[in-house]
Amino acid sequence: MEKYIHKVQYYETDKMGITHHSNYVRWMEEARIDFLEKIGYGYDKLEAMGIISPVLAVECEYKKSTTFGDVIEIEAVIREFNGVKFAIEYEMKLAGTNTVVCRATSRHCFLGADFGPIRLKREFSEFYEAMSNNTK
Repeated sequence: MEKYIHKVQYYETDKMGITHHSNYVRWMEEARIDFLEKIGYGYDKLEAMGIISPVLAVECEYKKSTTFGDVIEIEAVIREFNGVKFAIEYEMKLAGTNTVVCRATSRHCFLGADFGPIRLKREFSEFYEAMSNNTK
């Protein structure tokens, strides 16, 4: 699957001229939304179906600083999925290189409009299949 591309914006940098660490979490969300859109289930579609997917945990390992104007390629891969919870791993590299700037994981669950857990396999089988087919 094609990687998500993000160009570091000036407002994402701090007084030292490097990207503030909190922005990597935002990029993870951008890449996750892009990934879901590519498999046919963007957040707008999920919410219309009555599915929400809150973040349960985030873990980041920062490898190299980025600065204004850097172009970052983000590969998002589902590593765990059981129909109720899932984990996505992210590898962020300077575009066109093998230089890893961050490795991260986010963990999520699926809830219904009532904020109760849902079982995708039973309630949303097509989405369950799309997630299963894209788990590595």
